[in-house]
Amino acid sequence: MSAETGVVRPRPALAPPGERGALRIADRVVAKIAAQAAREALPPPPADAAAPHATVVCHGDTARIQVHLELAYPCDIGAHSAAVRRHVAQRVSTLVEMEVTEVVVRIERLHPAPAPGAVHGRA
Repeated sequence: MSAETGVVRPRPALAPPGERGALRIADRVVAKIAAQAAREALPPPPADAAAPHATVVCHGDTARIQVHLELAYPCDIGAHSAAVRRHVAQRVSTLVEMEVTEVVVRIERLHPAPAPGAVHGRA
């Protein structure tokens, strides 16, 4: 209703959904989601390990993701990598509705577990 005339104005017609515009999600947002998903897929990291981080290239509604990890060693590197690939692809697809065409897992560093009975520090 117009305050000046007291007449109800009709609402303008909305454009069809496909013509209203588009939502663009920044690559860095997708990268943060991918890094968080990688953290969720892994056991707790060693104390001195860097947190997983990701780089992403998005084209339209598809994403290519590269995740960088540090793992405790010994571990099943292949199983951890596969779990990260699956979880990252699923979470990104679900949360931002993008098709994930590739998830590359890069193991940046392995952190060896201390030998049983080993003393930390200098001998």
